[in-house]
Amino acid sequence: MSQNKMTEIKELVERLNKASEAYYANDTEIMSNFEYDKLYDRLAALEEETGIVLANSPTVNVGYEAVEELPKERHEKPMLSLGKTKDREELQAWLKGNEALLSWKLDGLTIVLTYVDGKLLKAVTRGNGEVGEVITNNARVFKNIPLNIAYQGELVLRGEAVITYADFEKINAQIEDAEDKYKNPRNLCSGSVRQLNNEITAKRNVNFFAFSLVKADAIEFSNSREAQLQFLKEQGFDIVEYKKVNEDTILDAISYFEQKIQTYEVPSDGLVLTYEDIAYGKSLGTTAKFPRDSIAFKWADELRETTLREIEWSPSRTGLINPVAIFEPVELEGTTVSRASVHNISIMRGLKLGIGDRIMVYKANMIIPQIAENLTMSDTIVIPEICPVCGGRTEIKQINEVQSLYCSNPSCDAKKIKSFTLFVSRDAMNIDGLSEATLEKLIAKGFLHEYADIFHLDVYKDEIMQMEGFGEKSCQNLLQSIENARKTTLPKMIYSLGIANIGLANAKVLCREFKFDLEAMMQAEVNELAMIDGIGEVIATSFRDYFQDETNVSAVRNLLPELTIEIEQIDASERTLDGKVFVITGSLVHFENRNALKELIERKGGKVTGSVTGKTDCLINNDSTSNSSKNKKAKELGIAIMTEEEFMSVYLQQ
Repeated sequence: MSQNKMTEIKELVERLNKASEAYYANDTEIMSNFEYDKLYDRLAALEEETGIVLANSPTVNVGYEAVEELPKERHEKPMLSLGKTKDREELQAWLKGNEALLSWKLDGLTIVLTYVDGKLLKAVTRGNGEVGEVITNNARVFKNIPLNIAYQGELVLRGEAVITYADFEKINAQIEDAEDKYKNPRNLCSGSVRQLNNEITAKRNVNFFAFSLVKADAIEFSNSREAQLQFLKEQGFDIVEYKKVNEDTILDAISYFEQKIQTYEVPSDGLVLTYEDIAYGKSLGTTAKFPRDSIAFKWADELRETTLREIEWSPSRTGLINPVAIFEPVELEGTTVSRASVHNISIMRGLKLGIGDRIMVYKANMIIPQIAENLTMSDTIVIPEICPVCGGRTEIKQINEVQSLYCSNPSCDAKKIKSFTLFVSRDAMNIDGLSEATLEKLIAKGFLHEYADIFHLDVYKDEIMQMEGFGEKSCQNLLQSIENARKTTLPKMIYSLGIANIGLANAKVLCREFKFDLEAMMQAEVNELAMIDGIGEVIATSFRDYFQDETNVSAVRNLLPELTIEIEQIDASERTLDGKVFVITGSLVHFENRNALKELIERKGGKVTGSVTGKTDCLINNDSTSNSSKNKKAKELGIAIMTEEEFMSVYLQQ
């Protein structure tokens, strides 16, 4: 064995471990999936050739230790990773005449669930395969996990926690500094599942898909893996989509999944093939790293060679300036692509990009365009010293060994993206077509400086139609949505300003107290505001501070002429709930949702709060006999607990 090969092994181990740690522990990407797989395969080949495998090699280590913030627990059985192939014929030959189940390999966070006596007892992440993190409280608020099941024995199963692409786009826009933390749905899911506060997890729309049964005593499965999955489905679990295959049908099944992934909303990075015969699979045993009853199939990346035209520097609300590669359009996985994020300065420098370079591009997981490698490597890209939006100085910051470019100007227009995102949201001005990504582009082009500018985007109609993702029809729809938004209410307008601690409910309280007189509200002192029931000193101070800032006042005064404010007409005879305080919990039957009932109560002069206190007049809960904390508190305080029907009968009958 040459010393050069030993040196190369050490270098590969170090590079791959750094990339894995950044990805799994810090939710940061410093290396593309394509490059990681290529280096991993090279390392595996060298280890097989030399017979040397270092103790810290990623080919024998499974992931990283769980983070310290959550309790840790050792798995009863080690959770091994899977061997993999990109060769369809190799996958076909692997069957050796046996039947198997071909299913999605979902790209999220693997979770082990334990149920005892029909109730969810415990949820633990995969962690490093030996030790995981206990996230039971968070699992309880996953979107589709059953908390109770019919089976009363001990049930242990494994599955994947995931966040869909649609939810990723919506949620990522609402998370502070999300651009630094969450580059894809998997990282967002990882951060959501491992929260210390499960209230945050509940807002993230985490879904769980079961993919294997570990234990269910006294149930006869006739040695069938499919029967196990169907049993889990009967217990109320969503199971991973699969197809039963043999050597004759597997290639068609792969083609089915290959076609479906183009529009599949759940992130997937390949397929998993598992023997249908449970006993046969177990008889094969395991290697040091892989089970022999399953194998992963990774999509063979469709590569295209093209020419780099330019690097577009795209500022964001955090001040981060992302490099985006613009290249000659190519066909990839059935669509035309011409741009790909380079993510950060570290990756850009690693690729040694230059204008005119010949580059290879692909779609990660057949969806996200990426640069695989640079064939020319001229390394001539000049990092801008000024922000393309405001002209302020830029600076390179290094966080977790990743270098990124930032605008140093705290007043940069690009940093206004968060406030604009709230302004156009559904509960605020409700302007369809202005996603965060679109707002970033409009701000970067200098079209938006303050809220009133949104109502003059028609001036830039021709430029907007030329933007990626827009055409004449979509541009017209956007402008019409903006026109529709001109008609609004004062509470929604106030909420849309993004004043600290002022939600829509607080805005309604303030408007009603001041009889919808905005000038009086803007001039009100802290003491006057704090005396309003439900406001208090903290909210009052935030409201007053906002209107003490001349820049904010100017922006509001410029906005008002663009709007038609509908003033709520208050009929004293309809305010039958004046002075009454209600708490709503549980699901509803007669109202679309809790907000609909809340709107009705507030319209009639009542108040809806989130917790039961001595001031509460009634707790509305259709499950009035439950042992929920709110029911218990209401009983302790002697507060009435009513179903919807009882509430309507007592409080809404005229």
